[in-house]
Amino acid sequence: MFRQSTDKRVAVFVANGLEEIEGLTVVDLLFRAGIPTDTVSITPERTVTSSHQVTITCDRSIADEGFSFDDYDMLVLPGGMPGTLNLKACEPLTSAVMAFDQAGKGVAAICAAPSILAELGILTNRPATSNPNFQHVLVENGAILSEEPAVVDSNVITSKGMATAIPFGLEIVRWFLGDAAVEDLKPRIVLEH
Repeated sequence: MFRQSTDKRVAVFVANGLEEIEGLTVVDLLFRAGIPTDTVSITPERTVTSSHQVTITCDRSIADEGFSFDDYDMLVLPGGMPGTLNLKACEPLTSAVMAFDQAGKGVAAICAAPSILAELGILTNRPATSNPNFQHVLVENGAILSEEPAVVDSNVITSKGMATAIPFGLEIVRWFLGDAAVEDLKPRIVLEH
């Protein structure tokens, strides 16, 4: 049962070809922490197919009447291929990501998706990480490369990939609710190390 712990809201953007673990792990952890979260399709269709042929039915679409990025306090970009390329090609989303960063609102990306942030100029002179195959994009765009599984710099959170989806999600929880909420969540997901 969902027990809401904050009025803040998160949007996890879902594109065809996403890495489903990177999106759904975040949704799961935020649900457990009581942070309202929507899965949002970047196309008019709410049904999306992941890179591993998993079908996901999203809560909303950016094409829905009345949809507004401003309803959210953080935008989350999962990785995967070609999901990352599909996110990058979604101009309303990339414009919103830039506006969120400029306003100091939350932006988070994992795996290949931090390359989108890098190419938008958001990671210049900031510590960040990504999937190793995309770290050159971060460096070429002025990021300070970190080897941490999840990196928080002010309003921006980046992470390496599928295996770091839990640390990534926990950093998002920490960003909204603080250390105590993360420590409360760890035993509930049997995180033992």
